[in-house]
Amino acid sequence: MLRGSGDFCQEAGGSPQSGQRVPRSLKLPRGPRAALQWQPTCGGVAQRGGCCRGRRSQSQFPAATRPRPCQPCWQRAQRGGSNSCSAMEGLWTISRRSLPSDIQDGDPGKARGRGTVQGRGSAHRVPQRRCGGGWRDGGLAGSAFRGSPGTGAVPVQEPLPRSRPACPGRIPGTGDPGTGDPASAREPLRGAVPAMRAVLRRGRLLGPGGMPRGPAAAPPLAVDLRSDTVTRPCAAMRRAMARAAVGDDDYGEDPAVNELQHRAAGILGTESALFVPTATMANLIAVMCHCQRRGAQLFLGQDAHLHLYEHGGAAQVAGVHSQALPDLPDGTFDLDQLEQTIREAHGSRYHPRPELICLENTHSSAGGRTLPLTYLRQVRGLGDRYGLRVHMDGARLMNAAVAQGVEPAQIAQHCDSVSLCFSKGLGAPCGAVLAGRREFVGEAWRVRKLLGGGMRQAGVLAAAAGLGLQRAEETLRRDHDNARSFAEGIHVLDPPLWSISLAAVETNIVMVNVQGAWPSPAELCHRLRAVSEEEVAETGRAVSVLLLPWSARTLRAVWHRNVSARDTELARRKLEFVARKCQEELALGLHPTPPGA
Repeated sequence: MLRGSGDFCQEAGGSPQSGQRVPRSLKLPRGPRAALQWQPTCGGVAQRGGCCRGRRSQSQFPAATRPRPCQPCWQRAQRGGSNSCSAMEGLWTISRRSLPSDIQDGDPGKARGRGTVQGRGSAHRVPQRRCGGGWRDGGLAGSAFRGSPGTGAVPVQEPLPRSRPACPGRIPGTGDPGTGDPASAREPLRGAVPAMRAVLRRGRLLGPGGMPRGPAAAPPLAVDLRSDTVTRPCAAMRRAMARAAVGDDDYGEDPAVNELQHRAAGILGTESALFVPTATMANLIAVMCHCQRRGAQLFLGQDAHLHLYEHGGAAQVAGVHSQALPDLPDGTFDLDQLEQTIREAHGSRYHPRPELICLENTHSSAGGRTLPLTYLRQVRGLGDRYGLRVHMDGARLMNAAVAQGVEPAQIAQHCDSVSLCFSKGLGAPCGAVLAGRREFVGEAWRVRKLLGGGMRQAGVLAAAAGLGLQRAEETLRRDHDNARSFAEGIHVLDPPLWSISLAAVETNIVMVNVQGAWPSPAELCHRLRAVSEEEVAETGRAVSVLLLPWSARTLRAVWHRNVSARDTELARRKLEFVARKCQEELALGLHPTPPGA
């Protein structure tokens, strides 16, 4: 190791006390101890009997460490002239191919300096600072120079640049003494060297045993199928949000909100609609408006979203008792059983008074199944017969309309109220509407205020929701096609690990039933998310697929606007790869079936 201090230097392999004097014009590079290595050979020694302007001879240096190039050799090489210094061949390299992004952002990779960090077969630049008449290195990891004692470094390959390197202490384009930039007095890049050292300590550039790593691996492609709530607003939505005309919605003065409410009411075929933050709040408002007496009773399916996933708001906030009925596989419940339950409650002084029937369309737990129009008419007739009102949790009602090929109003006409979510398949960041008769919506406004849902300049949200509603049919039809394609693709595989019912795939949700004791849905989700070297070598792509373990033996995948047909195919291949590996492990007996499983 060669370290410079003033006019003296010390060389590894020789006597550390020798302190050979060198000219002031040749400032030796400085860097972290035990990290800075220099090219130890110079052809000028043999021709001129010494290097560093003839002030050293080859005999002055240990056999293991020959002198570095002299300054004239270096300057001639900078000007593109010939020189006799064999060490000048690629002594300093410029390469960013392997530089991690976090180092590039810190700008050491952008400075055209003469310091390098040697990776596996490539070199990375590190920042330098101008020091007197020479250069001071900002720190090296490993050695970028051939023949360095004890490092085993390989010769660097890239040629020396033929122009003077810019001052590494400056950011290119902001003033650089090497480029003639008039803004040459700008602030130098401070803190870059400590930042680089911190990165080296974290092991981002140094591998096991201090060996440098190669290029940073690109992040895997993520296909997120956990839910259609993970969508991000598209560029058009962001523009619409930025340009939205807004006002105080609590005073009814927000033009974007008013327009959205009017449009939603027209699409759903109702007299009026109210914009609220979430579909959960819309459902709770509907329950509170329809069931004015505390202790009233509502009927719904035992797997309904309102019953399982909305924290019992009907009981906690509204004081309403929920009577859960068994769901059929298609998301409906037995109407005979419903009527019998209603009749028993009407004929008893001890039962809560039934006032409301809640439906869910599409039915999430049933795999996005749509409720048939004939079924909706029967429920409506049953409610009229016993004086009950009907509310529909229509978070994905637009999916049902697209799947059935009908207008949304043909579905909503069988209900007294209906909610519609904008932050699922429609892709808006948030928001929902609650629609019904004008008197009902007037009361809903009061309950929204009670629950803290009265927003002010909400037009920025309404603008995104309106754009999603405008493009609903095109977007949702594509989602349904992709979900169907995925389901058919994995159904053809027919592995013993899972089963899938194609008849149940009606919209954008696919339920995969996991067979056997191993792997569990959670284990499958973990393997689908992870990326292995074997997978990359076999498929040529690093793909991370995110699914949701819906129940003890079920996986759920939901398509949305951010998942393309190509993403769908990559997800299918990943599932096929994981299934094959799981079958191989089972065949080898690595996961024996526990007794009684």
